[in-house]
Formats: sequence, structure tokens, C-alpha cells
Amino acid sequence: MTLNDPLANVLSFMNNYEKLGKKEVETKNNSKIIREVLKIMQEEGFIGGHEQIEDGKGNILKINLIGSLNKCGVIKPRFRIQVKDYEKYEKRFLPAMDFGVLIVSTNKGLMTNKEAKEKQLGGTLISYVY
Repeated sequence: MTLNDPLANVLSFMNNYEKLGKKEVETKNNSKIIREVLKIMQEEGFIGGHEQIEDGKGNILKINLIGSLNKCGVIKPRFRIQVKDYEKYEKRFLPAMDFGVLIVSTNKGLMTNKEAKEKQLGGTLISYVY
């Protein structure tokens, strides 16, 4: 059986492990976009870090949880967004103003909604974290 959305699976694992009080998640789902989303989450202080472990068959992704993750998930469908529409989607996916971030794919790479607003870039919504 194939996975339809590996990023959604990783974020779901992280939510479940965080609720259980575990400190670490290991998953076989490993791609460039997943690593970039995790890097942004680390920079924003939601996770402790992540590393790739080579096992010969494909790499395992090991994610350290620090207990500051309330909820994270992917945004489906992947809405196209313009600079003027950020506030609308922040209200839809985040619980309060300046609480959490939206992760946006722009032509300059993945970044948070705050960075994209500063740089006046639109893009595609990928996920939310708070």
C-alpha cells in the first residue's frame, strides 16, 4: 500500500507522539520537502531538531520533540495565496493572532507566512503549526 501524502503522515505521527509524551519520532518518510518543513519548525522553536540515519534501504528520519507543539497539519487542498490574502488564511488555520505559523511554498523556497509577507511574496499554502 502506498502513502498518498508523506508530509501529512509525518505531521500526524508528530501530533500523536506529542500527545503521548514521547520525546522522539522515527519514520521512514523522508523527502526534501519534509526536511525543509522540519527545519522551519525547528527555527520557530516547535521541535528540537531532526537528523537522517542511513540504514542501507533508505534513510530513517529521527525527530526530537521538546513538548512545545500543540498541533500541526497539512493544508489540503493546497491553496494559492496572494500577499493580500494572508490574514484570511491565518484566521482560518491558526487559533489566534501571532500564535503559530503557516508554511508557504514560494518561488524563493519554503518559508513562514511572516517572512513571505515581509518579502511581499505569494505562493502555495503547505502546512500550519502552533
